[in-house]
Amino acid sequence: MTTKQRFRIPYIGVKLFLIIVAAVVLLSAAVGLISYQTSKSIITEQVSASSTLAVAQAADKLDFLFQQYEGLSRQLAVDSTLKSDMETISRPDIGIVEKNTAEERIRRRLDSIKSSDDRLLGVRLVSKSLVDSMSYKSSGISNLRSDEGIKRNIGLITDAGGQTVWFPAQQKGFFSAYAEPTLTLGRLLRNMKNPQAEYILLFEIKEQALDQMLAGLKLGESGHTVMLDSAGNIVHAMDRSQLGQAFGLPIGKTDGLKEGSLTAADQNGEEQIVVYKPLGSTKWLLVGYAPVSDFVKGTHKLLYATIIVIVAAVALALLIGWYAGRSVGRPLGKLCKLMEEGENGNLAVRTRFRRGDEIGRLGQSFNRMMEHISGLVQKTQESAQAVLDTAGELQQASRSTSMTAGELALASRGIAEGAAHLAAESETESTLAEGMTGKMSQVAEANGMVESAAALVRDASGQGADYMKQLVHKTGQLVHRSHEIVRGAEELKGHASSIDKLLELMNTITKQTNILSMNAAIEAARAGSAGRGFMVVADQIRLLAEESKQSIRMAAEMTGDITRGVEQTVESLTAVLPVYDEQLQSVQEASSIFQSVKHQMDDVLARIEGSSASIDDVSAAQQMLASSIGSIGSVVEETMAATEEVAAMSSQQHSVSEKLVALSVRLEETSRGLQESMASFRI
Repeated sequence: MTTKQRFRIPYIGVKLFLIIVAAVVLLSAAVGLISYQTSKSIITEQVSASSTLAVAQAADKLDFLFQQYEGLSRQLAVDSTLKSDMETISRPDIGIVEKNTAEERIRRRLDSIKSSDDRLLGVRLVSKSLVDSMSYKSSGISNLRSDEGIKRNIGLITDAGGQTVWFPAQQKGFFSAYAEPTLTLGRLLRNMKNPQAEYILLFEIKEQALDQMLAGLKLGESGHTVMLDSAGNIVHAMDRSQLGQAFGLPIGKTDGLKEGSLTAADQNGEEQIVVYKPLGSTKWLLVGYAPVSDFVKGTHKLLYATIIVIVAAVALALLIGWYAGRSVGRPLGKLCKLMEEGENGNLAVRTRFRRGDEIGRLGQSFNRMMEHISGLVQKTQESAQAVLDTAGELQQASRSTSMTAGELALASRGIAEGAAHLAAESETESTLAEGMTGKMSQVAEANGMVESAAALVRDASGQGADYMKQLVHKTGQLVHRSHEIVRGAEELKGHASSIDKLLELMNTITKQTNILSMNAAIEAARAGSAGRGFMVVADQIRLLAEESKQSIRMAAEMTGDITRGVEQTVESLTAVLPVYDEQLQSVQEASSIFQSVKHQMDDVLARIEGSSASIDDVSAAQQMLASSIGSIGSVVEETMAATEEVAAMSSQQHSVSEKLVALSVRLEETSRGLQESMASFRI
């Protein structure tokens, strides 16, 4: 047995009881715990916010205090009287009276500062050499010491170059010579003109003064307030034993840390609320912390109330679970028992639920189901009786069907013999049709060859007609061009006449130019030596006239040749034109003949195509006849085969009828068995 089977609950009422109890208890516990944690976190956030504000106010007060001392140190650094006195006491040639007077003024100034502020334990002007006789202090404080730690701190002040330097609170003061801790501010009073007159100013502030300022800052019942330096070490604390020690909470380095809060566990594991704010003057961090338990004590009441609610919820869940188990589990148990009785064959069982919920609807549905099953059983019994009666009738019908099937088999055999004789005759007719089809195919092939030849002749005629059309067109173009040449030659002949006239004019001009040159030569001869230049020009004009005359003569000869060639061309073209006209008429007549041949071949080809179509139709009809005869033969053969199948099927039907008789007997026996089975139900 598995674990799941071992813990299986057989009753639905018990399951509902356990589910309701568990749900109510878990929900109550979850709501209570969530409320407790939520209230705790809200209180913690509010306390952190208020504590942050209080710490910020306290930090502002400390900043104000530290800034006052820094301002006072700046005043002393620029005080001309104090500066003059320090220069006076540092001069080696100063008189004793003058030196004592200056020293007395310095001491009175330091005493006045200390007496005006009760938070100061002392004010010092320390020589950089740490010689006590060369240093000055307010009254009531101890002398200087020059330990290594003091020298190191003095070096830090000197290296600051006139800036303020804050030193954490020390148990016995800056010089370890007091009975109470002090917080020290140091500053170098610089003198650029006389470096020997530079002194170190020290303000030693009582640690108790910080306690008084932070006395109003209270976090919780057991909270504390401390100040940390940049390394996380405690600078100020109410518990003086913590000075100089590392802070116990994980806050980390304070450099660059801004105002805020956090929740962390201390070394003992107790959760603490920590709020902090950096000081602007000293770069220290003011930290306040308190246990979370101081603020969440009131939430324990909520936890107690949650426990009470859980107990009350358990009691209420028990009551609701008991009611659910009684109102659901008991009716379902009764319904299960009734179902078991129905399973055993008792269909008369009914429920008596008088409820309007799902249980009541389930009981009504059970009653209707049992009524439907009872009606179905009754109808089944009636159907079994009807089947029994039908089986007897079926047995008689099967016997008569068997006798009819035997007679049908004899008739089918006679039909098969007649169909065989008809199939033999259809085969003979099919052979004759196939021979006729072959002859028609030969005629169709011959007609196709004639049609192909006629088509070739028609194509050749068409091509000849096209060629003649082209020849007519080209001949016409040739005649047209000949006429154009004749017209051009006539025009050229006219232009040649114009050129002759122009040459005659130029010849006349040449003769006049020659006469003019002769007159010029005569006048030049008369002029004597003064007309020699004119004589040269006259000679050149005469030479030019001779050359022009020769050129005109040559141009006239060329023009005459051109005119004679044009006249010969015109005579030749005039003689050829009648020949071209006759050729054009002959070509046109040949083109008409080719067109007539083409039309006649088109008619012949159309008739051949009609004849081919007729032969194709006859051939198709012959093929259809052959196909019909073949189809008749196929039909006869199929009829014969079908008749034989009918005969075989008749034989099979006879055997099936005999089997059907046997099945009818078995159906009758089965019906009787069904009646006996239905008799076990009680309606």
